[in-house]
Amino acid sequence: NCSTVLKTLHFITRPLSTEEGNFSLAYIITIHKELEMFVRLLRAIYMPQNIYCIHVDEKSPKDYKAAVQNIVNCFENIFISSKRENVVYAGFSRLQADINCMRDLVHSKIQWNYVINLCGQDYPIKTNKDIIKYIKSKWNGKNMTPGVVQPLHMKHRTQVSYREHVHSGMSYVYPTKNIKTKPPYNLTIYFGSAYYILTKEFVEFTLTDARAKDLLEWSRDTYSPDEHYWVTLNRLNG
Repeated sequence: NCSTVLKTLHFITRPLSTEEGNFSLAYIITIHKELEMFVRLLRAIYMPQNIYCIHVDEKSPKDYKAAVQNIVNCFENIFISSKRENVVYAGFSRLQADINCMRDLVHSKIQWNYVINLCGQDYPIKTNKDIIKYIKSKWNGKNMTPGVVQPLHMKHRTQVSYREHVHSGMSYVYPTKNIKTKPPYNLTIYFGSAYYILTKEFVEFTLTDARAKDLLEWSRDTYSPDEHYWVTLNRLNG
C-alpha cells in the first residue's frame, strides 16, 4: 500500500528549498541484501526532484527482488535498472551494474545535474542541501573521482587477466596465468575510489567516447575495474 509506505516511513514529498528544487541529483544504488537497510538509505536521500536507479543483483532471492519492486512502484522517480548483472565483488560486473544504470539515467525525463553512486550499506551524513552546496562551492562542472597514478602494489590488478566465478553460494574473482596487453591509447592508469560524483556531461562522454569504450573492454578482465575506470577517464586531457 503506497500511501502507507509514504506516510509511515515519512518520505519527503516536496523540495525543501528553491535551490534544491532547481538542482536535481541522480543516484545509482547497487543492492543485494538487507531490505530494511536499503529502505532507511532511500528514505534518507529521497527528494521528489531527484532520480534514483536501483540495481538489484540478479542472484538475489525472488522475494527480495519482489519487495524492492513493490517499494519502487510507489515512486515515479525511482526505477530498477533495465539490465541486471550477477554482481561479483571486485569483478567487472560491479562496474557494469553502474553503467547499466547510467544508460537508463541519460534517457530520463528528469534533467539531473550530477550522479552519485552508493551501495546498500551506505548512509548519508549530509543533507541533500549540504551535498548541493558542496558541489557548487568547489566542484561546479567538475567530477569527484579521487585517485593517484597506479601504485606498484596495485600493478597485479591490471597485469594479469582475472575471471569471475559466479555461484549462488560463493562468487569470487580469481587470477589466470594470462598476461594482459597494455592499456588502449597508451593510457596512464590511475587508481582511486569506486565511488564518485560525476557530471551528466561526463557520463554521456563515458557512454559514447571511443577511448572510454575501449578502456571498458580492456578492463573487462581486470581486478576491481571500478577502482580505476572512472578515475583514469577523468584524467584524460580536456
